[in-house]
Amino acid sequence: MVGPMDRKIALLGVPMDLGGGRRGVDMGPSAVRIAGLQEAVQRLGLQFVDRGNVGVPQPESREAKDPNARFLFEIANCCRRLRARVERVLEAGEFPLVVGGDHSIAIGTVAAISSFHHRRGEKIGLLWFDAHGDFNTPRTSPTGNIHGMPCAVCLGRGAADLVRLGDRVPMVDAKHAVIVGARDVDVSEREEIAASGIKVFTMRDVDMLGMNEVMRRALAIVNEGTAGFHVSFDIDGTDPSIAPGVGTPVPGGTNWRESHLVMEHAAESGRLLGLELTEINPILDEKNKTAEFAVQLVLSALGKRIL
Repeated sequence: MVGPMDRKIALLGVPMDLGGGRRGVDMGPSAVRIAGLQEAVQRLGLQFVDRGNVGVPQPESREAKDPNARFLFEIANCCRRLRARVERVLEAGEFPLVVGGDHSIAIGTVAAISSFHHRRGEKIGLLWFDAHGDFNTPRTSPTGNIHGMPCAVCLGRGAADLVRLGDRVPMVDAKHAVIVGARDVDVSEREEIAASGIKVFTMRDVDMLGMNEVMRRALAIVNEGTAGFHVSFDIDGTDPSIAPGVGTPVPGGTNWRESHLVMEHAAESGRLLGLELTEINPILDEKNKTAEFAVQLVLSALGKRIL
């Protein structure tokens, strides 16, 4: 297994602001660049290349035609373009580091990594770190915002235009996927989660077991019978006191060390296939604090150690 520390790190920004109800996350990729991501990665002794941004239309230039899946056509098109860009990164032997943008971008990222390995006869695991389940569908969503649906899509549930974006349906089998850090789940989502069979470690589980044990169990799930796993990390999974600049803040998230421990475990496994950070909203931030925190999380995922 060739981990991220053995490959050139390739950044892709996705300024997606179509999947949520609050503007500002389209500036997330710029905020992370300004926070010194490239220089920080290079200081680890790793090669880095910035592959630019995937083009995304502005919400003001489009009309949300389906109230149950707002901007479905535009989001599907953007995720197709993102899939193609991530696959080119993988085919070049580089490690995909995707920064958003709202969490609907994960559909394109996971489609790419799943398809790349599917063509090699392999399956992938998925570690979804989030305050929310992101397991709504157009049938259950109270808002129609697609950033509340991408985890379900990756597991084959939801709008066909999104579910079928990859070569494999589902992109990830439920038995190879896990949600960590959930604390704000819609009632209807609970039914979808239960029906899917995905394992969820809530913040209560983190409180009861500790993040070390939660990650030990989570990694066993995403690595069993897979080529490795992708981490899709919604910054709102951390507590707003640490990361205030997020699209949908919810009190009671992970603290600084627990958040880094997620990334450190991912790095130490040696099986990380891709990394994605989403929902950074500079409009709601304090002096780019959240983007700077995101950069530090990336470094932990890429192997930075205390000693």
